[in-house]
Amino acid sequence: MRYFLRRAGFFAATLWAAVTLNFLIPRLQPGDPAEAIVARLSGRSQAIDPAQVAAVRTMLGAPDGTLLTQYVNYLGAVLRGEFGVSYTYFPYPVTHMIGQALWWTVILVGVTHVLSFAAGTLLGAWAAHRRNTRTDSVITLGSTFVGTLPFFWLALMLIYLFAITLNWFPARGGYGPGSNPGWSWIFFSDAFQHSVLPALALLIVGPIGWIIGMRNNMVQTLGEDYARLARAKGLPQRRIALTYGARIAILPNVTGFAMALGGILGGTVLVESIFNYPGLGRMMLDSVTNRDYPLMQALFLFITIGVLLANFLADMLYGVLDPRVRREVAA
Repeated sequence: MRYFLRRAGFFAATLWAAVTLNFLIPRLQPGDPAEAIVARLSGRSQAIDPAQVAAVRTMLGAPDGTLLTQYVNYLGAVLRGEFGVSYTYFPYPVTHMIGQALWWTVILVGVTHVLSFAAGTLLGAWAAHRRNTRTDSVITLGSTFVGTLPFFWLALMLIYLFAITLNWFPARGGYGPGSNPGWSWIFFSDAFQHSVLPALALLIVGPIGWIIGMRNNMVQTLGEDYARLARAKGLPQRRIALTYGARIAILPNVTGFAMALGGILGGTVLVESIFNYPGLGRMMLDSVTNRDYPLMQALFLFITIGVLLANFLADMLYGVLDPRVRREVAA
């Protein structure tokens, strides 16, 4: 019980620190969003009118007062779930815009993360079970080679091959210009076709880390004394690999997988930018470019809470799967 209470206290303290940093970091960024909007509307060559800047700042509801007052108001707004109006997508609220982009990212990145974890863990366990054989060499060397390729290059090659040359899938966007988002088979089919290339790009590089991590962990685990004792007792090699090797070796991957799932709220900025996919990653890039503080803060906060919550659940699961962790804390 002490282990679980300790992890819960650490989660609460880390969450408060993350919320505070989420408040401070955007305000340390140079520039004024109201000035950026006025300059974008009037043109770079035109002089910026201070009256227009003040009017835009009032329209956007930009925070004023001392830093402490802003911080107190910010904490109250976070507790109420109010994040203000987006500067980039004015006059829509931040929660509305995040709600629209959330499911695109969760479906694309979430599904690819689960498939990558499953494929990488299985391949890594198989490579460790067949270590020092041709199978092990093909899996490890192949994954290492793919991991050295620049991701943006892979994405561009997929666009060139499957979208431009073969014309099998669309190159950009989440759905075609003629589709109306809704619960219809036509829209789902169109959205699926637009998601194939981004998902394929993620699935090519996604399993690599899980393969290498699982393979190395399992090789180390199979060299422990209890694995040697199991071999001396005459247990089948496959049973040793599954019961004594994979079960223990997968524990670090469980923590990494939970943190990866928490990070899907941030999407993948590079993928969504290359494919112009309407997810949270591209929205985050737009918020940083346009100094959209309300949207930027809300996105960073969602990502942080997702990662912390996933890490907390992984710690709880770790304590359930490995009793040694609980005994170490109790001691």
